[in-house]
This record gives sequence, structure tokens and C-alpha cells, in this order.
Amino acid sequence: MSRIEQLIDEIENYIASCKPQAFTNNRKLIVDKDEIEELLAELRSRTPDEIKKYQKIISNQEAILTSAKDQADAIIEQANKQTDEMVNEHEIMQRAYKKASEIIDNANAQAQEIIDKASAEAAAVQSGAIRYTDDMLKNLQTIISHTVEASNSRQSAFMGSLQNIYEVITANRKELNPDELIQPVEDEE
Repeated sequence: MSRIEQLIDEIENYIASCKPQAFTNNRKLIVDKDEIEELLAELRSRTPDEIKKYQKIISNQEAILTSAKDQADAIIEQANKQTDEMVNEHEIMQRAYKKASEIIDNANAQAQEIIDKASAEAAAVQSGAIRYTDDMLKNLQTIISHTVEASNSRQSAFMGSLQNIYEVITANRKELNPDELIQPVEDEE
């Protein structure tokens, strides 16, 4: 399991362990801002390392293709050497050309097969790395979205509570001084 997956598990476990906010439908949680920010910061710092790891895997496809080409060149070179040796003998010249042609055809077929296999494996690795990276980014996006929603909900609830307290204070002041006109308090700036 990669460190990013571990961090996502830690964030999910942390969120699962958070207490629900009082007087809510248990969908709003009380989250320690420092702890969730620390986990998200580590996740953010680890993501480039994981991407580099998969880019390294993708770059290895060039080494695989180079190795396949080198093998193909070696096979073709060997076939050419055998062809040259056969041509030196006059009475077997026709067989030499035929045999050389077969060897070259076989060598080219083997080389193409190696190259095709290496290309398919490299494409599969690249596709897997892209899917994995996209899944990690999708999970991160979901976590951040939930965190933003939870934060907005807490802020709205807090402002609602302050408004209720403000109204109770205004009502209490009116009860204490029924003849006085109670003006709303203006922000002093």
C-alpha cells in the first residue's frame, strides 16, 4: 500500500472518529482543524513523489523498447553473418540466399513480436499509472470537498447561534427599558 493510500485511510479514519456536532443530523462533524490540515499537507507533499514513481515506471518502457531493438539487431546481425558465410561457397549459393532470407524474416518477426509485446506492456503500465493517479486525485478532491462542506456548515450554524443570542439580548434590553428606543449596535470602524 502506498503512503498516499495510507494517508487517505488515516483521513477517513480520523473523520470517522470525529464527534457529530450537537443538534445536527449526525452529518456535521467537529473536526480538529490542525490535525486535518496536517494530514492534508502530508498528502499534498506525498502526491508528487507517487507521481514521480509512476513516471519512472513509464520511462522504463523506453529501456524495454531499446532492449528489444538491440536483441532484434543482434539477431539480424547474426543472420547477416550466416548469409555471408554461405555466399562464399559457390555451389550452395542458392540455398544460402534462401536460408538467409528465412533467417532475416524470422529475425524480423521475432523482433517485431518483442517490440509489440514491450509496447503493449509499457502501454498497460502507463494506463495503470494514469488510472491510479486519477483515483488518488479523485479521493483527495472528495476529501477536500467534504471538509469544505463541513466547515461551511459549522460557520453557518455559528452565525445562526450568534444571531439568536443577539435577538435575545435585544429582547432583554427592551424588557429592561420598555420606554427607551433600542437602536441596533453599529460596527465601530
